[in-house]
Amino acid sequence: KGGGDHEDDMTSLYNIDYLKFLCKKYGLIPSKKYGQNFLIDAEPINKMIEAAAVGPNDTVVEIGPGFGPLTFALAEKAKKVLAFEIEKKLKPYWDEQQNKFINLEIIWGNVLHTPPFIPPLKGEGQGVGFKVVANIPYQITSEVIRKFLEAENKPELMVLMVQKEVAERICAKPGDMSVLAISVQYYADPEIVAQVPKSYFWPVPAVNSAIIKISNIKSDKATEEFFKIVKAGFANRRKMLVKNLGSVVDKKKLPAIFEELGISEKVRAQELSVEQWRGLVAKLSFPT
Repeated sequence: KGGGDHEDDMTSLYNIDYLKFLCKKYGLIPSKKYGQNFLIDAEPINKMIEAAAVGPNDTVVEIGPGFGPLTFALAEKAKKVLAFEIEKKLKPYWDEQQNKFINLEIIWGNVLHTPPFIPPLKGEGQGVGFKVVANIPYQITSEVIRKFLEAENKPELMVLMVQKEVAERICAKPGDMSVLAISVQYYADPEIVAQVPKSYFWPVPAVNSAIIKISNIKSDKATEEFFKIVKAGFANRRKMLVKNLGSVVDKKKLPAIFEELGISEKVRAQELSVEQWRGLVAKLSFPT
Protein backbone atom coordinates (compact mmCIF):
# COMPACT_ATOMS: atom_id res chain seq x y z
CA LYS A 1 0.00 0.00 0.00
CA GLY A 2 3.01 2.28 0.26
CA GLY A 3 5.44 3.01 3.06
CA GLY A 4 8.03 5.54 4.04
CA ASP A 5 6.85 8.82 5.48
CA HIS A 6 3.15 8.12 5.97
CA GLU A 7 3.45 8.21 9.76
CA ASP A 8 4.98 11.71 9.58
CA ASP A 9 2.31 12.83 7.09
CA MET A 10 -0.44 11.52 9.35
CA THR A 11 0.89 13.22 12.49
CA SER A 12 1.33 16.59 10.79
CA LEU A 13 -2.30 16.50 9.57
CA TYR A 14 -3.37 16.98 13.21
CA ASN A 15 -1.22 20.09 13.54
CA ILE A 16 -3.19 23.36 13.21
CA ASP A 17 -0.21 25.28 11.73
CA TYR A 18 0.24 22.59 9.07
CA LEU A 19 -3.50 22.60 8.31
CA LYS A 20 -3.37 26.39 7.95
CA PHE A 21 -0.39 25.99 5.59
CA LEU A 22 -2.32 23.43 3.47
CA CYS A 23 -5.45 25.62 3.40
CA LYS A 24 -3.36 28.55 2.19
CA LYS A 25 -1.49 26.43 -0.38
CA TYR A 26 -4.72 25.13 -1.92
CA GLY A 27 -6.71 28.35 -1.54
CA LEU A 28 -9.15 26.88 0.98
CA ILE A 29 -11.03 28.77 3.64
CA PRO A 30 -12.66 26.13 5.88
CA SER A 31 -16.21 26.18 4.57
CA LYS A 32 -19.26 26.22 6.83
CA LYS A 33 -21.33 25.29 3.78
CA TYR A 34 -19.46 21.99 3.38
CA GLY A 35 -18.96 21.48 7.11
CA GLN A 36 -15.16 21.67 6.87
CA ASN A 37 -13.82 21.33 10.38
CA PHE A 38 -10.54 19.45 10.48
CA LEU A 39 -9.81 16.83 13.14
CA ILE A 40 -6.73 17.64 15.21
CA ASP A 41 -6.70 14.42 17.24
CA ALA A 42 -6.18 10.85 16.03
CA GLU A 43 -8.30 9.21 18.72
CA PRO A 44 -11.68 9.43 16.91
CA ILE A 45 -10.15 8.01 13.72
CA ASN A 46 -8.69 5.04 15.58
CA LYS A 47 -12.08 4.45 17.22
CA MET A 48 -13.88 4.60 13.84
CA ILE A 49 -11.54 2.09 12.23
CA GLU A 50 -11.84 -0.21 15.23
CA ALA A 51 -15.66 0.05 15.26
CA ALA A 52 -15.78 -0.78 11.54
CA ALA A 53 -13.24 -3.64 11.99
CA VAL A 54 -11.53 -2.54 8.75
CA GLY A 55 -9.33 -5.31 7.38
CA PRO A 56 -7.34 -6.33 4.28
CA ASN A 57 -10.35 -7.71 2.39
CA ASP A 58 -12.54 -4.62 2.84
CA THR A 59 -13.69 -2.09 0.30
CA VAL A 60 -14.44 1.15 2.16
CA VAL A 61 -16.40 4.18 0.97
CA GLU A 62 -15.50 7.52 2.55
CA ILE A 63 -17.24 10.89 2.08
CA GLY A 64 -15.43 14.23 2.27
CA PRO A 65 -11.82 13.18 2.88
CA GLY A 66 -10.51 16.76 3.19
CA PHE A 67 -6.75 16.43 3.68
CA GLY A 68 -7.16 12.75 4.45
CA PRO A 69 -6.31 11.74 8.03
CA LEU A 70 -9.13 9.17 7.97
CA THR A 71 -8.49 8.31 4.30
CA PHE A 72 -4.84 7.44 4.87
CA ALA A 73 -5.63 5.43 8.00
CA LEU A 74 -8.25 3.48 6.01
CA ALA A 75 -5.89 2.97 3.05
CA GLU A 76 -3.30 1.44 5.38
CA LYS A 77 -5.81 -1.21 6.48
CA ALA A 78 -8.31 -1.79 3.66
CA LYS A 79 -8.08 -3.47 0.29
CA LYS A 80 -9.66 -0.49 -1.49
CA VAL A 81 -10.80 3.00 -0.47
CA LEU A 82 -13.28 4.99 -2.58
CA ALA A 83 -13.42 8.58 -1.32
CA PHE A 84 -15.99 11.11 -2.57
CA GLU A 85 -14.66 14.68 -2.58
CA ILE A 86 -16.60 17.76 -3.70
CA GLU A 87 -13.81 20.37 -3.31
CA LYS A 88 -12.07 20.55 -6.72
CA LYS A 89 -9.33 22.83 -5.32
CA LEU A 90 -7.90 19.71 -3.66
CA LYS A 91 -7.34 17.89 -6.96
CA PRO A 92 -3.55 18.55 -7.09
CA TYR A 93 -3.26 17.39 -3.46
CA TRP A 94 -5.11 14.14 -4.10
CA ASP A 95 -3.36 13.47 -7.43
CA GLU A 96 -0.13 13.44 -5.46
CA GLN A 97 -1.53 11.25 -2.65
CA GLN A 98 -2.92 8.68 -5.07
CA ASN A 99 0.64 8.02 -6.25
CA LYS A 100 1.47 6.92 -2.69
CA PHE A 101 -1.60 4.75 -2.18
CA ILE A 102 -2.40 2.49 -5.12
CA ASN A 103 -5.55 1.25 -3.36
CA LEU A 104 -7.08 4.73 -3.09
CA GLU A 105 -9.54 6.14 -5.64
CA ILE A 106 -10.88 9.69 -5.35
CA ILE A 107 -14.31 10.21 -6.90
CA TRP A 108 -14.91 13.89 -7.67
CA GLY A 109 -18.45 15.00 -7.00
CA ASN A 110 -21.32 14.95 -4.55
CA VAL A 111 -22.02 11.49 -3.17
CA LEU A 112 -25.74 12.30 -3.14
CA HIS A 113 -25.77 12.90 -6.90
CA THR A 114 -23.78 9.84 -7.94
CA PRO A 115 -25.76 7.04 -9.57
CA PRO A 116 -25.65 4.05 -9.43
CA PHE A 117 -24.69 4.34 -5.86
CA ILE A 118 -21.32 2.61 -5.82
CA PRO A 119 -19.30 2.87 -9.01
CA PRO A 120 -18.16 -0.48 -10.37
CA LEU A 121 -14.76 -1.30 -8.93
CA LYS A 122 -12.08 -1.63 -11.59
CA GLY A 123 -12.02 -5.20 -12.84
CA GLU A 124 -14.44 -6.43 -10.19
CA GLY A 125 -17.86 -5.50 -11.52
CA GLN A 126 -20.89 -4.25 -9.62
CA GLY A 127 -22.28 -5.46 -6.32
CA VAL A 128 -19.07 -5.75 -4.32
CA GLY A 129 -19.61 -5.76 -0.54
CA PHE A 130 -18.40 -2.59 1.15
CA LYS A 131 -18.33 -0.62 4.40
CA VAL A 132 -18.93 3.12 4.80
CA VAL A 133 -16.57 4.90 7.19
CA ALA A 134 -16.81 8.68 7.10
CA ASN A 135 -16.77 11.96 8.96
CA ILE A 136 -19.65 13.37 6.95
CA PRO A 137 -20.63 17.01 6.48
CA TYR A 138 -23.29 17.35 9.15
CA GLN A 139 -25.89 19.15 7.05
CA ILE A 140 -26.26 16.11 4.75
CA THR A 141 -26.20 13.43 7.48
CA SER A 142 -29.75 12.14 7.09
CA GLU A 143 -29.66 12.20 3.25
CA VAL A 144 -26.36 10.28 3.17
CA ILE A 145 -27.61 7.63 5.60
CA ARG A 146 -30.89 7.27 3.71
CA LYS A 147 -29.14 6.99 0.35
CA PHE A 148 -26.98 4.09 1.57
CA LEU A 149 -29.72 2.26 3.48
CA GLU A 150 -32.14 2.48 0.54
CA ALA A 151 -29.58 1.58 -2.13
CA GLU A 152 -29.85 -1.68 -4.09
CA ASN A 153 -26.31 -2.57 -3.05
CA LYS A 154 -26.35 -1.72 0.67
CA PRO A 155 -23.19 -1.51 2.78
CA GLU A 156 -22.33 -4.25 5.28
CA LEU A 157 -22.11 -1.57 7.95
CA MET A 158 -21.63 2.16 8.39
CA VAL A 159 -19.45 3.96 10.95
CA LEU A 160 -20.03 7.71 10.86
CA MET A 161 -19.01 10.76 12.81
CA VAL A 162 -22.10 12.95 13.15
CA GLN A 163 -23.41 15.76 15.33
CA LYS A 164 -23.94 14.42 18.87
CA GLU A 165 -27.57 15.51 18.99
CA VAL A 166 -28.29 13.78 15.66
CA ALA A 167 -26.55 10.59 16.88
CA GLU A 168 -28.82 10.60 19.92
CA ARG A 169 -31.91 11.11 17.76
CA ILE A 170 -30.93 8.25 15.43
CA CYS A 171 -30.39 5.88 18.36
CA ALA A 172 -33.54 6.95 20.27
CA LYS A 173 -35.82 4.45 21.99
CA PRO A 174 -39.64 4.38 22.00
CA GLY A 175 -40.84 7.43 23.90
CA ASP A 176 -38.37 9.65 22.08
CA MET A 177 -38.63 8.42 18.48
CA SER A 178 -38.63 10.62 15.36
CA VAL A 179 -38.99 10.11 11.62
CA LEU A 180 -35.17 10.03 11.46
CA ALA A 181 -34.91 7.33 14.16
CA ILE A 182 -37.53 5.20 12.42
CA SER A 183 -35.99 5.66 8.97
CA VAL A 184 -32.63 4.34 10.25
CA GLN A 185 -33.93 1.70 12.66
CA TYR A 186 -36.30 0.31 9.99
CA TYR A 187 -33.21 -0.92 8.15
CA ALA A 188 -30.54 -1.42 10.80
CA ASP A 189 -29.34 -1.28 14.40
CA PRO A 190 -27.64 2.03 15.26
CA GLU A 191 -25.50 2.58 18.37
CA ILE A 192 -23.26 5.35 19.67
CA VAL A 193 -19.71 4.03 20.06
CA ALA A 194 -17.87 7.18 21.19
CA GLN A 195 -18.32 10.87 21.99
CA VAL A 196 -16.07 13.41 20.23
CA PRO A 197 -15.75 16.83 21.92
CA LYS A 198 -15.71 19.91 19.69
CA SER A 199 -12.21 20.77 20.98
CA TYR A 200 -10.93 17.91 18.77
CA PHE A 201 -11.56 20.06 15.66
CA TRP A 202 -10.14 23.13 13.99
CA PRO A 203 -11.85 25.54 13.49
CA VAL A 204 -13.78 24.63 16.67
CA PRO A 205 -17.38 23.90 15.60
CA ALA A 206 -20.45 24.98 17.56
CA VAL A 207 -21.47 21.40 18.42
CA ASN A 208 -20.02 18.23 19.89
CA SER A 209 -19.88 15.09 17.78
CA ALA A 210 -20.37 11.36 18.24
CA ILE A 211 -19.38 8.23 16.34
CA ILE A 212 -22.27 5.95 15.44
CA LYS A 213 -22.17 2.41 14.11
CA ILE A 214 -25.07 1.24 11.95
CA SER A 215 -25.00 -2.55 11.63
CA ASN A 216 -27.22 -5.58 10.87
CA ILE A 217 -28.43 -3.75 7.75
CA LYS A 218 -31.49 -5.47 6.25
CA SER A 219 -31.79 -5.99 2.52
CA ASP A 220 -35.47 -5.00 2.25
CA LYS A 221 -36.78 -1.63 1.14
CA ALA A 222 -39.52 0.32 2.89
CA THR A 223 -42.53 1.22 0.80
CA GLU A 224 -43.49 4.82 0.14
CA GLU A 225 -46.70 4.03 1.99
CA PHE A 226 -44.78 3.11 5.15
CA PHE A 227 -43.05 6.49 5.38
CA LYS A 228 -46.13 8.39 4.24
CA ILE A 229 -48.01 6.98 7.25
CA VAL A 230 -45.06 7.51 9.62
CA LYS A 231 -44.63 11.14 8.51
CA ALA A 232 -48.36 11.74 8.95
CA GLY A 233 -48.12 10.23 12.43
CA PHE A 234 -45.40 12.72 13.36
CA ALA A 235 -47.13 15.72 11.73
CA ASN A 236 -47.86 17.18 15.16
CA ARG A 237 -45.86 15.59 17.99
CA ARG A 238 -48.20 16.97 20.66
CA LYS A 239 -51.29 15.39 19.16
CA MET A 240 -52.32 11.80 19.72
CA LEU A 241 -51.35 9.46 16.89
CA VAL A 242 -55.00 8.66 16.11
CA LYS A 243 -55.66 12.34 15.34
CA ASN A 244 -52.56 12.73 13.14
CA LEU A 245 -53.30 9.56 11.17
CA GLY A 246 -56.88 10.67 10.54
CA SER A 247 -55.55 12.91 7.74
CA VAL A 248 -54.30 9.97 5.62
CA VAL A 249 -56.41 6.97 6.58
CA ASP A 250 -60.03 6.18 7.39
CA LYS A 251 -60.45 7.39 10.99
CA LYS A 252 -63.23 4.90 11.67
CA LYS A 253 -60.84 1.95 11.19
CA LEU A 254 -58.27 3.17 13.69
CA PRO A 255 -59.77 2.22 17.09
CA ALA A 256 -60.20 -1.45 16.11
CA ILE A 257 -56.70 -1.65 14.58
CA PHE A 258 -55.11 -0.04 17.64
CA GLU A 259 -56.96 -2.46 19.92
CA GLU A 260 -55.92 -5.45 17.81
CA LEU A 261 -52.25 -4.39 18.02
CA GLY A 262 -52.44 -3.66 21.74
CA ILE A 263 -51.68 0.03 21.21
CA SER A 264 -53.38 2.65 23.37
CA GLU A 265 -55.54 5.14 21.51
CA LYS A 266 -53.86 7.87 23.55
CA VAL A 267 -50.38 7.01 22.24
CA ARG A 268 -48.26 9.62 20.46
CA ALA A 269 -46.10 8.84 17.41
CA GLN A 270 -42.81 9.08 19.32
CA GLU A 271 -43.87 6.30 21.71
CA LEU A 272 -44.09 3.53 19.09
CA SER A 273 -41.24 1.16 18.23
CA VAL A 274 -40.30 0.37 14.62
CA GLU A 275 -41.96 -3.05 14.99
CA GLN A 276 -45.20 -1.41 16.13
CA TRP A 277 -45.06 0.92 13.12
CA ARG A 278 -44.55 -2.09 10.83
CA GLY A 279 -47.60 -3.76 12.36
CA LEU A 280 -49.68 -0.62 12.11
CA VAL A 281 -48.81 0.12 8.46
CA ALA A 282 -49.50 -3.53 7.54
CA LYS A 283 -53.05 -3.11 8.90
CA LEU A 284 -53.70 0.26 7.30
CA SER A 285 -54.10 0.85 3.62
CA PHE A 286 -54.84 4.08 1.88
CA PRO A 287 -58.32 4.60 0.56
CA THR A 288 -58.13 4.24 -3.21
